[in-house]
Amino acid sequence: MSALGDLARVRLLLLLEQGEFTVSELVQISQLPQSTASRHLKILADDGWVTSRASGTSRFYRMAASLDPAALELWSLVRPDVAAAGLGGEDGERARAVLRGRRGRSREFFSGVARRWDSVREELFGSESEMFPLFGLLDPTATLGDLGAGTGHFAARVAPFVGRVIGVDASEDMLEAARDRLDGAPNVDLRCGDLEHLPIDDGQLDVAVLLLVLHYVVEHQAVLKEVHRTLKPGGRIVIVDMRRHSREGYQEEMGHVWPGFHEAELADWHCEVGLLDFAYRPLPARPEASGPLLFVTSATRVC
Repeated sequence: MSALGDLARVRLLLLLEQGEFTVSELVQISQLPQSTASRHLKILADDGWVTSRASGTSRFYRMAASLDPAALELWSLVRPDVAAAGLGGEDGERARAVLRGRRGRSREFFSGVARRWDSVREELFGSESEMFPLFGLLDPTATLGDLGAGTGHFAARVAPFVGRVIGVDASEDMLEAARDRLDGAPNVDLRCGDLEHLPIDDGQLDVAVLLLVLHYVVEHQAVLKEVHRTLKPGGRIVIVDMRRHSREGYQEEMGHVWPGFHEAELADWHCEVGLLDFAYRPLPARPEASGPLLFVTSATRVC
């Protein structure tokens, strides 16, 4: 009750109920001296009415997220009178002006950086930061098969977001590089084997991913049958690969078996082995990439 026994403190608390403000912003809004505002904030903080967080050289204050029932009842009695008073209304208008100014500074920054924002974001957060939200769609308990794991690039990216990764590759040299990259990640199991004869038990996978590997496969039908076998009912297969292209040199230079794929043939192959709900989506072209255009497909083992 003593904390709310001062009009200035109640005004500050009413503002902090609406959002976060720094001391300087509260001074601007309330027109109190800074020393007075800081003293009142300390009293409110000591009594548990407000919390604060540091951000750079500033400290943001706000009303405590959880108050005990007695404090809530007291606040419900005091708040309406202050909110209806003339000072409360003036404080509210000034607070909205402060927030508009804060948003204006953000807009000013982005207006100035708009044409180079992509490079700024890449410098700050990496070239693939736009993909990070997709990891939030993964089931953290799922078992994911990285089929054609290569040097473990994808396994390393996805492992922190799922329960277990089983990586399969036919090349021991590739797997050795993957082990070095993964550095003993406890939830990644790397196995040597052919995709046509996966060293994975029936119904073990929630998700199977073939990332830029299908064009190396001779017996694509056998691979899809194996994926069907290793998926749980309701499990999904995701394929990323090249759209059909005419770059014949790839077969000689890199051992490609297939010059990419058409949507229709992929749909038929999935259907023939019982992988249903097939979906095909072309991926957008990347100007910096010199290879063929890509696609992503998904399908489900229904039973």
